[in-house]
Amino acid sequence: MKPPLSSTRSRSYRSFTVAIISAAVLLTLLPLKVHADSGVLTNWPAGLRFGQVSIGQAETQLVSLTNSSQNSISISSISASNSKFSVPPMDMPIVLAPGQSIDIGVVFAPTSTGWVGGNISFATAQSTYPLTIPVNGTGVNSQAVTASPANVSFGTVVVGTTASTPVVLTNNQPWRLTLSSLQTLGGAFSVSGPNFPMTVGSGQSVTLNVTFAPQTPGMTFGSAFIFGPGVLITFTGTGTNKSAPAGQLGVNPGSLNFGNVTVGTTGVVSTTLSASGGDVTVSSATSSSALFALQGTSFPLTIPAGQSVPVNVAFTPLSSGTSSGTLTFSSNATNSATGSMAGTGVTPSVALSWNPTEEAVGYNVYRCIPASCSYTKVNSSLDPNASLTDNGVAPGQTYSYVATSVNSSGQESSFSSPVEVAVP
Repeated sequence: MKPPLSSTRSRSYRSFTVAIISAAVLLTLLPLKVHADSGVLTNWPAGLRFGQVSIGQAETQLVSLTNSSQNSISISSISASNSKFSVPPMDMPIVLAPGQSIDIGVVFAPTSTGWVGGNISFATAQSTYPLTIPVNGTGVNSQAVTASPANVSFGTVVVGTTASTPVVLTNNQPWRLTLSSLQTLGGAFSVSGPNFPMTVGSGQSVTLNVTFAPQTPGMTFGSAFIFGPGVLITFTGTGTNKSAPAGQLGVNPGSLNFGNVTVGTTGVVSTTLSASGGDVTVSSATSSSALFALQGTSFPLTIPAGQSVPVNVAFTPLSSGTSSGTLTFSSNATNSATGSMAGTGVTPSVALSWNPTEEAVGYNVYRCIPASCSYTKVNSSLDPNASLTDNGVAPGQTYSYVATSVNSSGQESSFSSPVEVAVP
């Protein structure tokens, strides 16, 4: 990839013009200036804008450096003017042959709220003036609008064809927000969807469609910046002239049974996504029931041919009873891939029994939490049987139970020996 020349070369041209117009004595300095810029190092994009990043988190963007001269260039050091921005450690020097490019990751990790600016400087042995790239970002306690996914990777796409994936923007604030405009960087990428400006209500989402259309072989990157909430979405993709064989996506097992899961808790089972016949890129997964959801998987997900990736599916019942659903995976595979899911929500309970007493006409059962034991009666009326099921328990809690017997005169015995029960 050969990005366009940065403003570094433009400044050289302007210096040359000024020298010609100025007094002749300046002409003797001109060869030194020309020589310093002859080994020009250029960058794309011209600057990096990170948008809003939550405190305690980090975001990485790429900048491409290109040797646009006829001689090798040696990058001797990389420095940041603000500690909130950094470049991961790299072996120095970095030597670029004529026309060669390298992608450098720049990290923004805010430690306080507010806008932050700075510069990343690349010093070379061929120039007394480092290449300086402006960077900025805003630290926030929480992002007003989140993008899912925030980093889109298209993998390898044949030159002359396109690949697309959805990106969902969600308003996390308790008020309406306006997304004023969108700016896309990178000629191989385009974004379509709702027209800007737009207003998004609290908790609501809008979907953008990102398309990668490589025109030349090689890796490239880009981004989209949404003005208003300051949301950044980064793109990467690799163009190739070789048509990849069509792949198929497998789901194994294709039927997931969660069994009994206590209401209010979550059961998790695993399935495996596999690619055969060619690489497969899974762009999203949709569940037909809100009780079932994919857990801990980010999209797009590229699976090389012959390999597999485990994914977790969660079931969170809200009431007792059997529930079912279907999980559908959207991908570039030649087949459609789905999985069925079923599980039963059960209410936690404790089954109790005790030895009967001959003179008893009924029994009472009392319950407490051992940490602060103050027994309260479980049964609302006298239980004639020497057994009882307590349906009023909570999962993860431990209870202590005692029982008493009541005779025909209404006299109640003392508490039995306590029994502790831990509810799963």
